[in-house]
Amino acid sequence: MRRVIPPRKRAHSRISVVLLLVAALLSGTFMATDAQAAGGQHRRGEAAGTRSGLNRVDLRGWAKAQFEADRTRRTRPYPKTTPTTRTAAAAVPVRTATGATTAKRQKALLAPADAAADATSSALVLYDTAGPYGQLGELYAMATANLAGHFGTVTAKPVQQYTAGMIDSYSAVIYIGSTYYGGTVPDAVPAAFYADASASTRPVIWMGANIWNMAGAVGVAQFTQKYGWDPTTSYYEDGGSIGDVTQVTYRGQTLTRTVPAGQDGGVLRPNVLTGPGYAAVTRLAEGLDSSNGHTFGWAVRSSNLTYIGEIPFAYVSETDRVIAFEDLLFDALAPATAERHRAMVRLEDISPDSDPAELRSTADYLYSQNIPYGINVIPVYTDPNGTYNDGVPQTITLAQRPQVVSALKYMLARGAVLMDHGYTHQYGNVANPYNGVTGDDFEFYRAHVDSANNVVYDGPVAEDSSLWAQTRVTSALAQFALVGLPKPTLWTTPHYAGSAADYKVFGSNFTARLERSLYFAGTLSGAQSDPNRFIGQFFPYVVKDVYGTKVLPENIGNYEPEAYNNHPARLPADLIASAKANLAVRDGVASFFYHPYYPVQPLKDTIDGIRALGYTFVSPAAL
Repeated sequence: MRRVIPPRKRAHSRISVVLLLVAALLSGTFMATDAQAAGGQHRRGEAAGTRSGLNRVDLRGWAKAQFEADRTRRTRPYPKTTPTTRTAAAAVPVRTATGATTAKRQKALLAPADAAADATSSALVLYDTAGPYGQLGELYAMATANLAGHFGTVTAKPVQQYTAGMIDSYSAVIYIGSTYYGGTVPDAVPAAFYADASASTRPVIWMGANIWNMAGAVGVAQFTQKYGWDPTTSYYEDGGSIGDVTQVTYRGQTLTRTVPAGQDGGVLRPNVLTGPGYAAVTRLAEGLDSSNGHTFGWAVRSSNLTYIGEIPFAYVSETDRVIAFEDLLFDALAPATAERHRAMVRLEDISPDSDPAELRSTADYLYSQNIPYGINVIPVYTDPNGTYNDGVPQTITLAQRPQVVSALKYMLARGAVLMDHGYTHQYGNVANPYNGVTGDDFEFYRAHVDSANNVVYDGPVAEDSSLWAQTRVTSALAQFALVGLPKPTLWTTPHYAGSAADYKVFGSNFTARLERSLYFAGTLSGAQSDPNRFIGQFFPYVVKDVYGTKVLPENIGNYEPEAYNNHPARLPADLIASAKANLAVRDGVASFFYHPYYPVQPLKDTIDGIRALGYTFVSPAAL
């Protein structure tokens, strides 16, 4: 994570800054927006910056199709049916699991991630696979399963595989309505699920589309009496458009919602009914439509049903409305959880080329404040093309920099936890996407910079395999051992990007990953798919993800003092604001990273502000 800077500014070791790895989805392509700032200065860095999203998914087309289908539904009022009007012919045949492979895959999803979680909790995640945008279902299901993996075991299935009574085997059920059933797309939700969800006392969380079909299946009158609102007269539009829902208020925190024009499928506005005979409806979270000032229940609850009017996994930032969903899972899966707010910091991109004086200075401050922390170390620094060495190739190992090793041991003696941050944090002698230099480039994934200065993900490196990834890990660990450093038990993937095979290798070598991650289509289903179709995600608490790996959170980004590439600077106040938004998670962690080549004062300001919010700093090893 370097940037090229004028010589007069290079009094310290070469500087790196944030790369928006888990970035906005633009025109259906997941991109880490980066490239050049004024004066030709490149910006690199660990991902995440501001957004999480989907790669190679046409959200613009999906949004248009959903809005058009919902408008058609509005022009054709739903008949006031009774439970007997849904015939057996309307139900979709239930498909059985696909044999031993699927059984083994489901068994691996998921064991509890956190000792503090209720290990007896179990979640069933049901997702859509039908229709022209059926690919969305598995991506959203992985994101949901990852979060549910904080609480206990998780089983994820296409909703078509639901059979009568299945709900009784789980603590809660989460349905993700990503395919709008209606018009040319027949309803693929089994009648048994509609009936069980309505009749059961088990918590049901329903996101997005098709709740109106449940009302029709069980009878609109029966649904409205039990739940107090009418999905058949609830729509995504208000006043002829989906409006512009820009914020969600939840548990005293104002959360952001930023979706590009034309890619917003809208948020369903529940038509809450009042009067005798209707159940009370609790508005758990308030949505604000900035186009008209109207507020509505973004998330509502009555009886056993919690309904969220959208699927909040696209265009996610550190202050985003997805935080509300992340906390609502506690109500369904661990309702007795006590309020607790922890914070965590790691120092980033330390390599044999780092300045030992800067490392010691940062360590002294953190030690004086009794703050434990992680140190992400790249064991081999290489500049194969001499980009920063006057054209002369250069490679430096830890063994060749005893002063850096001494500084690392100094840090370990003062509260640091050693973490492995790749082997060389770059790939060969090619631009990937910049210059081949350690810290600047990806190590396990290919990327390039397009003509609009976007970093575009191209897929796994050519050699990618479990064996190749293991060789990199083994080589890295050997370098730590050679200089007498302890074996790291935690890992952070360079630029947060690797293939599914890579992530599994990392999981087999380390007790946990501390990072944001990519989750690839086909992971749940086992189906062959585009190897670069994925969803990027970060977490507010420890999870066990769909790769079977424990993942520690990094959810509020990093300090970056300069604006670049149409992105504002990210100052201590911004990190503190993100930590404040995450107070909405009743047992969450505000986790950020900091580059020790920056002055200590911004780190002090950030830590002081996060502490003032009531957070307690803990070691990565304690999670």
